[in-house]
Amino acid sequence: MAASARLIGPVHGGAHGWPLGTTLVDVSTYGYVEEEYFLEGDATTYRLTDSELRTDGRWTAEPSGSLPFRTRMVVRRPVDPAKFNGTVIVSWNNVSAGTDGFQLDTPEIFEGGFAVAAVSTQVVSVYGFDTASPQGLVSWDPERYGSLSIPSDDASYGIFTAAAQLVGPGRDLAANDPMGGLDVRRLLAHGASQSAARLQSYFNAIQPLTNRFDGFLFDVHFGWSAPLATEQAARETALPDVVHRFQSVTRLRDDLRVPVLVVNSETEAPAFAEARQPDTDTFRLWEAAGTSHASTHTIRVVAGKFQRDWGVNLAAVAGLNGPSPNTVDLRPLRDASFFHMQRWLAERIPPPAQPRIEITGEPPTIVRDAHGIARGGIRLPAVAVPTAKVTGTIGSANLLENLGGSSEPFSADTLKALYPTRELYLEKVEKAVSAGVAAGFILPRDATAMIREAESTAPQ
Repeated sequence: MAASARLIGPVHGGAHGWPLGTTLVDVSTYGYVEEEYFLEGDATTYRLTDSELRTDGRWTAEPSGSLPFRTRMVVRRPVDPAKFNGTVIVSWNNVSAGTDGFQLDTPEIFEGGFAVAAVSTQVVSVYGFDTASPQGLVSWDPERYGSLSIPSDDASYGIFTAAAQLVGPGRDLAANDPMGGLDVRRLLAHGASQSAARLQSYFNAIQPLTNRFDGFLFDVHFGWSAPLATEQAARETALPDVVHRFQSVTRLRDDLRVPVLVVNSETEAPAFAEARQPDTDTFRLWEAAGTSHASTHTIRVVAGKFQRDWGVNLAAVAGLNGPSPNTVDLRPLRDASFFHMQRWLAERIPPPAQPRIEITGEPPTIVRDAHGIARGGIRLPAVAVPTAKVTGTIGSANLLENLGGSSEPFSADTLKALYPTRELYLEKVEKAVSAGVAAGFILPRDATAMIREAESTAPQ
């Protein structure tokens, strides 16, 4: 359905000598290689044929034309074929910060044997926001990226499909193979935040036409969808412009026999409440209480990349001056989500169902306990055995700042009342970790690290 694309690379050189946004992790220590490729061709564009946007997600679309493009894809894969688990995660790069962003470097990616193809699909990836100092690929390194071009986000869905064809089963192994000859058996589509909104539109409208992906993983997803056809050439100038283009909350369609896992923090829960649906043999929703869209760890990683690539302080650029962001790390939950998606795809064993965050009223509002922490949901040890009030939002007018949530340490008196002794605190943490492992949202590998961290930060 999408025209095939031509692959160029691996790409080297340029003014900086590395791909924009590349991981801060030394992938070679895991036996991995990371390479960048260009892909070019004509991307199929699409339009909805429904008279109105169906809230059940069962959209009907058709090809509407094509647009020429040349973009990039960063591939991360095991060097040793024996380590490969057969699944390529095709990830929709995120442009919310006005630059081309991707991560997918948590331990389970490497230790689980996944390959990753991070695809730059949108106009902002290439050109950045329409500002005096854009931060797109072209402006960062004209020598390396000056030939790239995406004329409209309408091409994004066709680009995503074309990239999947180049790394998936049935690709031309005699041609330039970004997977190094690996036996690819499955493709897992992935998108986080804004990219999850675009991936939702792909799932609802394009997947029924292409059947390109074997599973979908939505990360920190508000339930919004993105338009298939923007009919607008102007670039966004900031993140609020992007959000204003999103369509209302809709459900993910439930008539495709494709596994879908949505992994959400507390931040997304009120908005996603309208998109909730029952867990089935093809759908799971995980919601983690007391967590945020962008925790201190996420902010630290993104800030590290900004400092390395752009030489700027992210907090200063984004105007982040609110309370301390949420400190609860979502990485263990993400590790568990990839582990369970692999089992679901390869062995048809669905992820364990999890309790959902308690929400009431209209508009949907999170129910909180006596400490101000959300009730219900997945409860990571830092939430099950809290030492601070941790929330997913702060009500800030600064959208990026709001996504960080907050952490307010308990007073010494509160800590003493909850945990009279250090030993009692550590005992409770160990029980919470064990419960998380038994429930399936903590992997045994992460359990050990959690207990060590608790030992180093336990109230005295």
